[in-house]
Amino acid sequence: MARQDEQLTEEAINAALGLLPDWKYQEGLVTVYKTSTAANALALIAAVGQIAEEQNHHPDLEWRYNRVFLRYVSHDAGGQVTQRDVAAATAVSEAAAKTGAAAQPERYPAS
Repeated sequence: MARQDEQLTEEAINAALGLLPDWKYQEGLVTVYKTSTAANALALIAAVGQIAEEQNHHPDLEWRYNRVFLRYVSHDAGGQVTQRDVAAATAVSEAAAKTGAAAQPERYPAS
């Protein structure tokens, strides 16, 4: 479980995003992955689920045909971004690359 004092600063989030080109900051770490088919989107969702179970850290997730929308924040740290979110986003980026999913963080809906 994350604590409030584990929240990343804006500077730390920006530094992390420099290593996470698939993601952007929008009230959390967010992205959209586009896959070639709905079945491939479901395979990516399964991979995200496996990562979530292994890390005991689960994203907000939406599935729309061949797109998977993801958002990571640490709810137990006041809905802020922590190192756990960065680690999860990193693992998801690796899984997405293996499935051939294309990152489209700019398609994440505005708040």
